[in-house]
Amino acid sequence: MSQLFGFAGSDDFCLGGSIYENPKEAGLFLSLGRHVDLYYPPSKRSRISAPFVFNEESFALKKQVSIDVLPEECLFEILKRLPGGEERSACACVSKRWLTLLSNIHRDEFGNKNSNLSLKSQDETLEEKAEDQEIESCGYLSRSLEGKKATDVRLAAIAVGTASRGGLGKLMIRGSNSARPVTNLGLKAISHGCPSLRVLSVWNVSSVDDEGLCEVAKRCHLLEKLDLSQCPAISDKGLAAIARSCPNLTEITLESCANIGNEGLQAFGKCCPNLKSVSIKNCPLVGDQGIASLVSSASDVLEKVKLQALTITDVSLAVIGHYGKAVTDLVLTNLPNVCERGFWVMGNGHGLQKLKSLTVTACQGATDTGLEAVAKGCPNLRQFCLRKCLYISDSGLVSFCKAAGSLESLHLEECHRITQYGFFGALSNSGAKLKALAFVYCLGLKDLNLNLGLPVVSPCESLRSLSIRNCPGFGNSGLAVLGRLCPQLQHVDFSGLEGITDGGFLKYLKSTEAGLVKVNLSGCVNLTDKVVSAMADLHGWTLEVLNLEGCRKISDSGLVAIAENCPLLSDLDVSRCAITDFGIASLALAGQLNLQILSVSGCSYVSDKSLPALIKLGETLLGLNLQHCNAISSSTVDGLVVQLWRCDILS
Repeated sequence: MSQLFGFAGSDDFCLGGSIYENPKEAGLFLSLGRHVDLYYPPSKRSRISAPFVFNEESFALKKQVSIDVLPEECLFEILKRLPGGEERSACACVSKRWLTLLSNIHRDEFGNKNSNLSLKSQDETLEEKAEDQEIESCGYLSRSLEGKKATDVRLAAIAVGTASRGGLGKLMIRGSNSARPVTNLGLKAISHGCPSLRVLSVWNVSSVDDEGLCEVAKRCHLLEKLDLSQCPAISDKGLAAIARSCPNLTEITLESCANIGNEGLQAFGKCCPNLKSVSIKNCPLVGDQGIASLVSSASDVLEKVKLQALTITDVSLAVIGHYGKAVTDLVLTNLPNVCERGFWVMGNGHGLQKLKSLTVTACQGATDTGLEAVAKGCPNLRQFCLRKCLYISDSGLVSFCKAAGSLESLHLEECHRITQYGFFGALSNSGAKLKALAFVYCLGLKDLNLNLGLPVVSPCESLRSLSIRNCPGFGNSGLAVLGRLCPQLQHVDFSGLEGITDGGFLKYLKSTEAGLVKVNLSGCVNLTDKVVSAMADLHGWTLEVLNLEGCRKISDSGLVAIAENCPLLSDLDVSRCAITDFGIASLALAGQLNLQILSVSGCSYVSDKSLPALIKLGETLLGLNLQHCNAISSSTVDGLVVQLWRCDILS
């Protein structure tokens, strides 16, 4: 056969030599292996190499072609013309190369109807666009990647897989894979496939820098919320790009970003007219210039400001007090360079007329004088929270309560200079709108001889919720005064008050006029069944939530009283109490009881004998805590899991 062609296995194709006269024309031929040379005309595209094999018996010419030899330019053009999302997702599963190419195709480039190679008609393209608009109008897709799952490959897959459905609307990246971390390429893929992205949150990703943020800024012009935490490679350049390209931005959160400073905040203030919420924490380069520029530029729209662990001074508070015309929520935490003058000027700036909620934590500038000025300058202040402010005294607290006429909620935590005089003075001097009062871990709140120093005060009829937690000095004397001052309480939390005994609490119960709804007595180790029985008898018709965790002197007698008198009780916690199987059985036999949450954690006397009672209670239970119940076997727990299939069981 080879002789017919004048061709012998290893010889050249033409015995007479080369078939082209000019040696330079060899560039028109592609070497396709050792079998044969094939003529291929000139082309703008790269040429394809594929071997031809002769079957000597049938003279048939067979092609063995692999699409992997296609250059990326050709493959890019082919993938652009995929007709739908399913096809794109299937192709993305072929290889990482295909996935990368698909993720770099902008959503608008798919199915270009102007191309001759398009597989869709114009009508089909219009139908698909209408479907995308319908999906976006109903809401947006959300994805969250954490730890090892956060890689560029996954981001590319998400971008390709969601592109046909309008792309992601919300993306959260928490951490990164140490071997294959998220980089700028991942954010580039998201920007190509998800131009409708509205929320971007990136935490603890050191390998993403300004380039990645600029890629998002180029295409994701609908971005509304940006959250960056522990991203040391991102600087003002990236923030400025986002600010210039995303005018719809309404919320920014920056935390522990060492290279973000004043210039980025200034860009937000100038370019984002809809900015409503700003939260900045532990960014050492942020100073007064950035805060002042941002607040003054967004004066008419900025509603929420949260500043924590910054080196700003009194100047920033002065600007907030003057330009914060729309601010309703303000949080100031750990600002060591802010002095008393800062709070005083902020209050006298008369700009915080709409302020409703103020939280101040660990600020040495928060003094009696400063807070009184704030109260006078914020006539609509409703919620005030003060934590770890050691310079606030009884007189300062009383003066603040007198000036804050619209105050509805007051929360003090670790303010150790406040004594019972300040506590009851605040109660009696608050306006008629005060509904909730909380004191947490205030060591100065101790029982005193109030009859000698406490003036005659009128009851606080508006107060509905009172919380005194982990104040070890508060005992029966203070509780007796509470009963007279706050007769309309419905929610009480006295957790951790070891000084309260049956005598003091029984007097308090008898002085209350309204029915108690939520009661937390966890850690009140000196209370016994007498208190539970009296509470069930006097307030059982309104009681819905009762927490007796750690009250070691409460036993089955208390559960019997609850079972007989508390038809509305839905949440009961008797963890680490002295109850037995008899108490659980009493609850199960109560026909009017409809418990939804029951916790008996650490009750060593509850055993497998309670299985029938727990199954009976399970008809209404949604949550059951059996942790550290050593007398209940694993087989009993397994049986409960099967029987109570709709109840979450902790064991």
